Amino acid sequence: MVRKIIHIDENSCNGCGLCASACHEGAIKMIDGKAKLMRDDYCDGLGDCLPVCPTGAITFVEREAAAYDEQAVLRAKYEAHKAEGKTPHHGCPGSNAHAIAREVRAEKEPAQAKSPCGCPGSNARALSRPKAVSDAAVAPEAQSELMQWPVQIKLVPVNAPYFDGANLLVAADCTAFSYADFHRKFIKNHIAVIGCPKLDEGDYTEKLTAILQNNNIKSVKVVRMEVPCCGGIEHAVKRALQQSGKFIPWQVVVISTDGRILED
Repeated sequence: MVRKIIHIDENSCNGCGLCASACHEGAIKMIDGKAKLMRDDYCDGLGDCLPVCPTGAITFVEREAAAYDEQAVLRAKYEAHKAEGKTPHHGCPGSNAHAIAREVRAEKEPAQAKSPCGCPGSNARALSRPKAVSDAAVAPEAQSELMQWPVQIKLVPVNAPYFDGANLLVAADCTAFSYADFHRKFIKNHIAVIGCPKLDEGDYTEKLTAILQNNNIKSVKVVRMEVPCCGGIEHAVKRALQQSGKFIPWQVVVISTDGRILED
């Protein structure tokens, strides 16, 4: 295919190595003191390397090149980091993949308050809530149940160690804001990945299929909003389960826009 890809002028390259450090995909390596594009399918064509080059040796060209292969990049990075005894990561430092240790603690079941009723739908409206006496009087400060980082579907490495033997939670990102007890009810004892099928570009099916195929996932729980556009995340999980070729128990939970569980 013909696509935009970087070109390195070796005559202009001074061998500083800044471009190799800036390339998150590992497409650029230093060979004999010069920067070299190692594989076309490792270059995403976004050009993070261009602004750091002090000599202007890197430019964009359009030519016949293999398509960018995110899965190949993730596999290569995983193997490289594993060989170095490091935790694999993808992208910016904030997306560094790692497990989060949680202290086991006794908990008291909170009293279930009656939820206000309301018609389903995505129309904008205010929600009526009972007036709280005080946060301190109601309950102690809640603690996070998140077991790993990152959480965005597009950022999680396919072969992250925390996926092995995991109960996978695939959630629409609005659900955690709508359902008050989201951490205790859904995230606890799960590896959580989130996304918004309406706002995110592309489809999650390929990424989720790779996660299911490459790891021993014990179960999958989908938590989505009641609005129709949120069905995209449920459909992506269904297709991923079918394409993975594995039989994995799964369920779908639907949250109303006023914070109630409609289907469980």
